[in-house]
Amino acid sequence: MIKLYRDDDLWDAVIQRRKILAVFAGVTAAFAAVFVTLTALYTQLPYADPTGPWYIAAVCVAAAAYLIFTFPFMGIKFKRSNAYCKMLRFISAGLKEQSFMPFEDIEDWITHDGVDCNVAVFAAKNIKKDEPMRRQIYVDGEKEFPPFVVGRYVRIISQGNLLIEYEMAD
Repeated sequence: MIKLYRDDDLWDAVIQRRKILAVFAGVTAAFAAVFVTLTALYTQLPYADPTGPWYIAAVCVAAAAYLIFTFPFMGIKFKRSNAYCKMLRFISAGLKEQSFMPFEDIEDWITHDGVDCNVAVFAAKNIKKDEPMRRQIYVDGEKEFPPFVVGRYVRIISQGNLLIEYEMAD
């Protein structure tokens, strides 16, 4: 059987997630320091000082820059990294299913639980009817797509339709 995931994959993903959180914490600390400093300087000004609006404007610009940074950084980068960590945790602790099915087709990319995946379509036997069903198995987009051949049987181990291991039948 050819394994798609190494034992270190989860650890590498967690380290990447921690680095993203460390960058976010650093930017948040820098914004907090700027905010506190400018607020303290503003409160020390005499009444009706002409430089007062500049401090208010600087705080507004810093807050806007922080928000412009936060939403894409946490909404895209961290969210995707967190979803990948969650997927790898499910792989290590989840219930595995073994199947032996013929490969049919490759479909377009899909986002499954926040992770980009290629879709491999297999023909699965339908218990209730005589016609075959099409089963979609998701292959992690970070990994190389396996060399499946149309019509050839493949033994797969999956967890929640996510391919973990495969073996080409002779």
